[in-house]
Amino acid sequence: APLLLHPRKGETRKACALQEEPGAVEENGHTAKRFKPDHEEQNKKTPKRKVVLLMAYSGKGYHGMQRNVGSSQFKTIEDELVQALVGAGCIPENHAEEMKKMSFQRCARTDKGVSAAGQVVSLKIWLIDNVVEKINEHLPSHIRILGLKRVTGRFNSKNSCDARTYSYTLPTFAFLLKDHETQEESFRLSQETLGRVNELLALYKGTHNFHNFTSQKGPWDPSAKRYIMEMHCEPPFQQGGLELAVIKVKGQSFMMHQIRKMIGLVIAVVKGYAPMSVIERSWGEEKVDIPKAPGLGLVLERVHFEKYNRRFGNDGLHESLDWAEEESKIESFKKEHIYPTIIQTEIQEKSMSTWLTTLPIHDYDASSTQNTGNHKGEAAVQAVSDEEGGSD
Repeated sequence: APLLLHPRKGETRKACALQEEPGAVEENGHTAKRFKPDHEEQNKKTPKRKVVLLMAYSGKGYHGMQRNVGSSQFKTIEDELVQALVGAGCIPENHAEEMKKMSFQRCARTDKGVSAAGQVVSLKIWLIDNVVEKINEHLPSHIRILGLKRVTGRFNSKNSCDARTYSYTLPTFAFLLKDHETQEESFRLSQETLGRVNELLALYKGTHNFHNFTSQKGPWDPSAKRYIMEMHCEPPFQQGGLELAVIKVKGQSFMMHQIRKMIGLVIAVVKGYAPMSVIERSWGEEKVDIPKAPGLGLVLERVHFEKYNRRFGNDGLHESLDWAEEESKIESFKKEHIYPTIIQTEIQEKSMSTWLTTLPIHDYDASSTQNTGNHKGEAAVQAVSDEEGGSD
């Protein structure tokens, strides 16, 4: 090849870098720069494309979805994902610590121990061959990429999301009346009690001030108002020796711990610890003591992009983000990794049974004096506590 007589800026440096051996020690004692991985050399000429990844994961053992860069103490789902993206050759290694360079955004933060069957993240990647399979090769079996679709360059999975649907799987003995003699395992949910549960869950529909259902938000904080589209409990079923039921809730967005507290309060009312009126009272200005149900049974079922689909789903260039073709994969993952984990953990650790014993400790009638502080202080911490409008 002919020599470059007038190398452009940076070319001389690149030529020198290619001569360095990985791990070689220079005369001054410093370690020479390592080669970039082969796939980075190959991909750097390839433009990155904006995509969304459909993710499913079992959240047990993880401190939620979002990474804490620089903290290896608390492992998250995103830690695993970013490692897999680098390992598969989808993103440069030097961007792993700063995923903003890849325009990375999660649709919903999920809390510690919470699972997902339909999480969506958006980012720019190199579209290599068999990309989904290669990412999954670098992931543990309880975290899977189930689908990938190209999206518009400005797509943001959090901001473009219209609504999120969560499910909460719980043993039906959670609705057993307090001081009842029946053994938990032998309890069976009656049609009458199921109707009562759904009557209470339906109260949450519409727009309400949920400042009592999260931490560090005052009643004057506009972001505490959230819109709930649907909430109901499905008929019970038996599995692993337990009778279980699934509560579904669909809303525009949720704050940290909001769903678990919504369910915790309904359980307290059904069991007879709190009056029905406490639900509507909780939307008022006074501080109400609300129990938070365990995180184990909570699953991010799906995220909704109706507005995006109407605008771009049929434009001939982009795909609709409905994931109908991936439905069987989603169900298979839930049956293999999510439901067994919920059931086995409940049987072994008795998280619901243990939590139920704490319900009498809460004071459902008295108002707390905690909200007499200045309004500015509460507004100041809201930026820290807000879960990006997409998490429980």
